[in-house]
Amino acid sequence: MTLRTMLWTALFSVLAGVVSAQVAGVTEVLARARAAEARFEVAAALELYREADRLQPDDAVILQKIAQQLSDLGLVVTSDAERKAQAEQALVYAERAVKLAPDNAVNVLSLAICYGKMGVYSDTRGKIEYSRKVREAALQAIVLDPNYDWAHHVLGRWHYEVASLGSTKRFFVRLIYGGLPEASKEEAVRQLEKAVALAPQRVPHHLELAFAYLALDREGEARASFERGLALPSVELYDESAKMRAREALAGLKG
Repeated sequence: MTLRTMLWTALFSVLAGVVSAQVAGVTEVLARARAAEARFEVAAALELYREADRLQPDDAVILQKIAQQLSDLGLVVTSDAERKAQAEQALVYAERAVKLAPDNAVNVLSLAICYGKMGVYSDTRGKIEYSRKVREAALQAIVLDPNYDWAHHVLGRWHYEVASLGSTKRFFVRLIYGGLPEASKEEAVRQLEKAVALAPQRVPHHLELAFAYLALDREGEARASFERGLALPSVELYDESAKMRAREALAGLKG
């Protein structure tokens, strides 16, 4: 073996060791991030996913996870200014994830959720534009993965919320801002029933379906759906807040 060959062999060995150590480092950080996420430690999970991003830049899965944690921080922070800033950051990361992996339904739906959060902090024109984008992204996610339960959930909520605006508000939205796509409470029920069928273990699917039933005066079905959702264990971040809202609605029902 010549000296040159020996040097190249040594260099490749060093580089292989560096790459191996980096991969092991990212794997360890991601495991810690997922564990923090499972414990609902949103701020800790965010920092760990950001660390993973520094170790392995331009990874669509990591970018989507950062977007999700930024969006979820709304449950932790107290000021609207902070929530808006985090929603803006979340949207940037979600857009990057979609650019890198546009055929991934999780990434596309993450974008829909970020649009919804941005709509909360926008003026009327912005709310309408973001509402259109929520629908478009949710529909795209369903095209990419027809069995993605959260995509049906988000589209169902979109139909429920837009259909609940009332004819007068929808008239002025159409007159001044060009209107919104057609929405119906019946379609909200259909989409949320699909979400429940795909993932009956998820608390929010049952509870949002109950609200959609209520909007159609289907009180018996609403009550049953509330009770099914409330009977499930709380295992995800938004389960308890969804249950609080559902308990208030259920207490207000007759009988």
